[in-house]
This record gives sequence, structure tokens and C-alpha cells, in this order.
Amino acid sequence: MILAAGRGERMRPLTLLRPKPLLEVGGESLIVHQLRALALAGFREVVINLSWLGGMIREALGDGSSLGVSISYSEEGPEPLETGGGIFRALPLLGPAPFLVLNGDVWTDYPYQRLREQLRGGDRGHLVLVANPAHNPAGDFALSQGRIVPGGEPRLTFSGLGVYRPELFAGCTDGSFKLAPLLRGASRADQLGGEVYGGRWMDIGTPQRLAELDRLLEARRR
Repeated sequence: MILAAGRGERMRPLTLLRPKPLLEVGGESLIVHQLRALALAGFREVVINLSWLGGMIREALGDGSSLGVSISYSEEGPEPLETGGGIFRALPLLGPAPFLVLNGDVWTDYPYQRLREQLRGGDRGHLVLVANPAHNPAGDFALSQGRIVPGGEPRLTFSGLGVYRPELFAGCTDGSFKLAPLLRGASRADQLGGEVYGGRWMDIGTPQRLAELDRLLEARRR
């Protein structure tokens, strides 16, 4: 699942008339870069949630066949449902098996196929953490021997990339809510694994970081 329903308010004015996942870097939109990487890693079924200017995303991507995937869309209406609510709304499309979730405003060279084998038997999720960027110096979660631990140090930044079981959302109801409290609860119950990724990762949250990624990808193309 690619989370693509947000308003992209930190990206304004770029996102006033275009949803953030359709902003272009290196000659293609952010979400097309993600879909190509997922297809290359062997993922064939993708769910994308839609809210702000979501019709433009649907029109641009269609059924995904031109990119080697099959896309289903989870409609959220005019108000985005936050990360947790968006995933919960999409559960009927995602099915009963574990599934990968990727933030729509992230770019990384992480090898997605690795996540197929990372979820342990009793775990409800597995998170990919990265070194803290300048815009998140305090980090989000601590990691100890492959486990996300509550209250530990040092804290690292959640990359927006994870694998979850539907059971993580047990007891939730349809509506707007964040994913982080569910992850913290799973961590306290020792049901959350994790890893640190040292490769390239960028949170494309501002026009400046978008321009930085564009320069990086253009340099790769030359």
C-alpha cells in the first residue's frame, strides 16, 4: 500500500493544484518511482488511498498495468483519514496476509523484496528505521536486537516503510486516526520487529527536499 491521501500542506504552493505523489523528480512523479521499484521487487498488487485531488492520481496511474502492477484505490472522501485510518479503511482490499506500507512522500533505494521475509511468527509489524535527519533530530523509536523497544535509546527515525499484519488494527473502527499509537502498543507487547537501513532515504516533505532529490536523480540519469 502507498499512502497518498495527504494534503501536502508543507509543500504548498506546489500542492495547491497537484497532489504531492504526482510532483516530479528526475523526470517522473514520486509515486511512479515508487511503483517501478515495487514492481522490480516482485510486488504485483498495490493499493493506493486517495483523498486530496485523488482523482488526478487515479487518472495518471489508471490500473497500473503500464508500470507492471495492478492498482486498487481506497477512497477516503474529502478529508484524509491519517495513516492508521487510511490503512484500516483499505484492509478489505489488502486481504488477510501481511502487507507492505510505504509513505507516498518518501524516496529510498531500500530493496523492498527483503521485507517479504522480515516478519516473525508472532509479530504484528516490522519497521525500517533510518538515521535521524535534520528535520527529526529526536527520532521516533528505539531498536534493540531486532526489536522495537519502548523508551529505549538511541531513538531512530521511522522511515515510513513497514510490514504489518491486519491484526495490528484489531479493535479499530473506521475513521481518522494515526498509526503511531498502534505501533507503540505493539512495541510494549513485544510484537514489533525492526531494522536499520543505512542506504539512501529521503522524506520529501518540503520544496527544498524535492529539489534536492530532483538533482540527485537527474545526476543519476546523466
